Amino acid sequence: MTSATLGPWTSRTYHRQWLLKQADGLFDFFQNNSVNPKGGFFDLDDSGKPLDTEGQVRPVHIAARDVHCFSIGTLVGRPGAADLVDHGMQYIWNHHRDQKNGGYFWSLNNDGPVDSTKQGYGHAFVLLAGSSAKTIGHPLADAMIADVTDVLEKHFWEAEHGAIAEEFQADWSPIDGGSYRGQNSNMHLTEALMAAYEATGDSDYLDKAVSITDLIIRRSAGSVGWRVAEHFNASWQLDKNYRGNEMFRPSGTTPGHALEWTRLVLQLWSLSGRRHDWMPDAAKNLFKEAMSLGWDKQKGGFFYTLDWENRPARREKLWWPACEAAAAAHYLNEHFPSDFYEESYRKIWNAIDRFFIDHENGGWHEELTEDLKPSHSIFPGKGDIYHALQACLIPLFPATASLTKVVTEASGKL
Repeated sequence: MTSATLGPWTSRTYHRQWLLKQADGLFDFFQNNSVNPKGGFFDLDDSGKPLDTEGQVRPVHIAARDVHCFSIGTLVGRPGAADLVDHGMQYIWNHHRDQKNGGYFWSLNNDGPVDSTKQGYGHAFVLLAGSSAKTIGHPLADAMIADVTDVLEKHFWEAEHGAIAEEFQADWSPIDGGSYRGQNSNMHLTEALMAAYEATGDSDYLDKAVSITDLIIRRSAGSVGWRVAEHFNASWQLDKNYRGNEMFRPSGTTPGHALEWTRLVLQLWSLSGRRHDWMPDAAKNLFKEAMSLGWDKQKGGFFYTLDWENRPARREKLWWPACEAAAAAHYLNEHFPSDFYEESYRKIWNAIDRFFIDHENGGWHEELTEDLKPSHSIFPGKGDIYHALQACLIPLFPATASLTKVVTEASGKL
């Protein structure tokens, strides 16, 4: 008897309750421990205590992700979640926002900007934060959406390529001559653009999401065997030799991003009325290649990066590729049910439960060694609820749109 014959785990009451329990544990861990009374949010150690209570640097994407996640918490009826949304929105608007030159500083501490650059990655998450906060009626949401949309249009969007530039100095002068373009910032902007479209109804957001996806996935990934290329020059020519920040700009290819794009492509396909015939096959190919090349068949988990010969490069096993893989397998199995997608979904969650969920201290281990032991060579502790929470909640709702939209449409019913 096959997995498909037995029916998907996501149709079973126990599994759905188990996922909700994991989501609730994440809410408990971060809601109770991460709020910095001086603004923004703490990174936490393995036990849930702040890594640094005084000088901790706070990047804008962490505050924005918390706004997004606790907006979802508010929509499902999580007591106290709206307070964290307000805490994050106030910090982004009143501190990260550059009131002189416009845009949003990358990182702050208690004394002000630490890194005053304007990053496309960070601005993508500001748009996501504003869009998610709008779904719960936060009073700053409309102003934040309008402001960051104007900044993206004025400084980042490059119509000739249909995607955004990467980074600028605080005064909007280019960094390194403006020579770098990256898929990671554009991927997260695609997620944010879909959320903004859902929140506002403005079709320009959706058009831009389609444009980016066509560039990064159909044309770029499709030309290199459905591996997601990370790094490009200013003309969007692939740079296989790029070496950068291993957290945000890892070298080679990253199976986790192919898995993340799998879900985003199918979400965009659904949201745009299934008008783009190439998207389903692209999503299937991305997932197939990531599972084939990225999954460690001996030990389990996904290698962080591969080289261009498809050999493991960074052999650490990070939590976020597993999270994105679970969501991707669910999306595929909802739209194109098969034993492969269901068995992949189960295999991924088995690994998450066994190795990544910290059953003793709460939260999830963000990094494991190749042998699946907790490690901190890239990530110092437990700083982020975003990937894990979405992995737990996405399978509980229709695979058609952003969590904020499908939760709202379901009236918060789980």
